[in-house]
Amino acid sequence: SFGDWRRGRNPANHTTRYPASDRMIMTGHFPMLRDRRGSAAVEMALVAPLLLLLMFGSVEMGNYFYDNHVVIKAVRDGARYASRRGLADFSCPSTISNANGLVDATKNVTRTGQTATGGTPRLWNWTNASTVSVTLTCTDNTGNTYSGIYEGSTDVPVVQVTAVVPYKSLFSLIGFGSTSLNITAESQVLVMGA
Repeated sequence: SFGDWRRGRNPANHTTRYPASDRMIMTGHFPMLRDRRGSAAVEMALVAPLLLLLMFGSVEMGNYFYDNHVVIKAVRDGARYASRRGLADFSCPSTISNANGLVDATKNVTRTGQTATGGTPRLWNWTNASTVSVTLTCTDNTGNTYSGIYEGSTDVPVVQVTAVVPYKSLFSLIGFGSTSLNITAESQVLVMGA
């Protein structure tokens, strides 16, 4: 059996025969090859960087998707707010009246969730209101495709709110950041009036 070979006995003729590698281990040339202590620590040292990279990458990706969701929801809220203003604030082909502060209020609703200037931004790095744009397009209604309040109108105003927000990495504070990554979202809503 193999155990007899390790002890130096050959069951067939009882002469000592060691394979070359066993001879080196047994005579003390490579005693570390038999020692298994610390193998778990070596394996952990080899696998730990990969596990850390996977963990921090997952956290960063989750943060990016969260920020993306916040910007998409904010743009929807801004477009919904603008669409509920009076029809007098919108005139086709592409004019939005800012006499009542409609554009500024829409930008504030999109960025902070409130109409007043100031407020806490929805994202900690979304400090600039110029990242939000409010535009108007008009849809042809000569065939009376849209009825209700639009019946008889030749054009139907559609407000569009767009935001381009620079993404800030969670790890930008320690030097792992990208300044070229933006989160972009837009939403279009028919103007329904107050």
